[in-house]
This record gives sequence, structure tokens and C-alpha cells, in this order.
Amino acid sequence: MKALVAMSGGVDSSVAAALMLDQGYDVIGVTLKQWEGPDGSMPVAGCCTLSDAEDARRVAAQLDVPYYVLDYVEEFTAAVVEPFAQGYLDGLTPNPCIECNRNVRFDALLDRTTELGCDVLVTGHHARIAEDGGVFRLQRAVDGTKDQSYVLHMLDQQALSKVKLPIGEMTKSQVREYASDMGLRTAAKPDSQDICFVTSGDYRDFLRNTHPEVAAPGHVLSTEGDVVGTHPGTAGFTIGQRKGLGVAVGEPRYVTDINPRERTITIGTYEDLLVRECHVVDMRFVHMPPSVGGEVSVKVRYRSEPVDATIEEAGDQWRFVFKVPQARPAPGQTLVMYDGEFVLGGGTIVDGRRHLGNG
Repeated sequence: MKALVAMSGGVDSSVAAALMLDQGYDVIGVTLKQWEGPDGSMPVAGCCTLSDAEDARRVAAQLDVPYYVLDYVEEFTAAVVEPFAQGYLDGLTPNPCIECNRNVRFDALLDRTTELGCDVLVTGHHARIAEDGGVFRLQRAVDGTKDQSYVLHMLDQQALSKVKLPIGEMTKSQVREYASDMGLRTAAKPDSQDICFVTSGDYRDFLRNTHPEVAAPGHVLSTEGDVVGTHPGTAGFTIGQRKGLGVAVGEPRYVTDINPRERTITIGTYEDLLVRECHVVDMRFVHMPPSVGGEVSVKVRYRSEPVDATIEEAGDQWRFVFKVPQARPAPGQTLVMYDGEFVLGGGTIVDGRRHLGNG
């Protein structure tokens, strides 16, 4: 049996490769080159950097497995970077890591798995795959603090039948201990939290450099429509944001709406932020779609806890009605459905509607 292991240069994928060797697989390590500097080289800052690829190469050499860097810059730019920028221009809050998984990474890696004659694709994600009567199920990781099932919600039966997630059964401390015992150079390497194509500053700097129009100033409005301040560009804000609003009114205020066409930001109280429901498009399912009228648990942010919701209608848009009103999810982010420990699927949030004050 042969395994293609996606090696990011971090401790998780390093250990995933070692575990597959322990299980008797022939291993091939690969890194996807998704972004490059002006000279065509991999970036030196951010995540997925030249040093990350070098760490992956050295771990592969230590494990005595072949290793390759695969160029997917063009595909990544078209499917992730350009929609990311356009999303902010449209007042959304995109999640580039999910879009990468959805539109580039897994398709590319699964294709290469077949091309290279490998039986399985292995990644270092903290999640689990269970099989029950021929049906594959995506399950939360043993280590709930590191669980990444949310960002894998788009994997369907065909993908899950080929993917293995060997570290999903381990805690992060166990992963690092295993790497240390093996003497792997990535054992103590910190986890990356960066966006791979943001190589200096933050995403706002990236947007200002690539799309200067995002820096067009505008008005900050109250929920009553009164001008209460100014802002340096709508792309610097997201729904639910509390800090950095540039407005002092004596009590906390949150971004409740963004209108890039009018170049306005609306702020209000936390109660103004609460909504009863959420609309979602581009739904993907692990297996079968849940029934309209059924109840599911949903996460509307990566770090949020699941909350109960009812599916009220399907079609081009799925409508989720929260059992308890929630802070308005940011359009462009992802809603993921759970049934206990298992992922059912998810999609892209387009709006949170029915503010409490509007009935």
C-alpha cells in the first residue's frame, strides 16, 4: 500500500507521515506551492513558506521517503486569492483556508494520489474518519481544542474513502511527544495562524496593496442612520467586530452591517447584532442532505461552539433558524452542520436575517 502525504512543514503532517510508515505504507511526501514572490520563489514570511517546505523536505529525508513540491500557484490565485479580494470589496468576510480546501488542495492532492499510484491521501488535520456500513463519516478530533473538522466539511464520500487522518486520534501534546521521540525537527515548531499569501502586515495591508480602492473612507452610522464617525475603508471591518471602530460612545458597539457600495459601516449594541436565522449557499454534504424541518447543530465561526438550529427550507439557499438568537454571522464565512460528533456538511453564509428588533 502506498500513501501520498501532504507535508506542510509542520509537526502534524510530519507525524502523519511517520505514522503511515509505522503502519507499513510506502510514503511519498508532497508540498503544494500555492503562492510565490516576484522572483517566482516561495514566500519567506506567512505560512506555506520556503522554510516550511525546507522543513518538510528535511523530515522526508529523515524518514527516508521521496518528497516533491507541486506548483499550484495559478490555480490557487484564481480560486482563492482573487475571490478573497473580491469578497472584501463586496463587504464579505471570506475564509481563504476553507476555499483552498474546497477548490484547490483536496482536488489537487486526490488527483496526484491517483497519478502517483497511491492508495490513500494523508493529511495532518485534527479530525477523524469513521466507516459505518460502507458509509464514511467525518468526526471531530479527539483533541477538541485542535479540532479541524469544520474546515473539512466539504469532503464527500468519494474523498473520504481515499483520505486518512492519522493524528485525529491523538492530542496535540501526544503529537509533539511522538515527534520529539522520533527526533523530528518540527517537534517544537509553533502552529501557523497566517494566511499564506499575506507575507507582510495583515490582510488589510494586502488588500490596500493589491486593491487600493478598499482604502476609500466613508461614514460610520448608528442603527438609526445617524453619522457618528468616519472609517478608512470598509474592508477593514467585519460583522460583529467590536474593537478598532474609531467611535467612542461610552458603551460597547459592534459592527452590525457593511455597505461597500455606499462606503458605510453601521454599528449598534449587542442586541442590535442578534438575529434569528441565517441563509447559506453552495452547500456540500458528507453523505445525504439533512431533511427540511430537521434539527441540527451548527457552527457559524471556526472557534464558536455549535448551537441548535432548524432547517426551514432548502433550494438555492438553505435557511437555518436558531433555537436561541445568535450574533449575526459574517457573510462570506462558513456554516457547518453537526450531528453530535459527526459533520453533516456546510456552506457559505450569505446573510443573517430577522434581527430581533425587526420581528
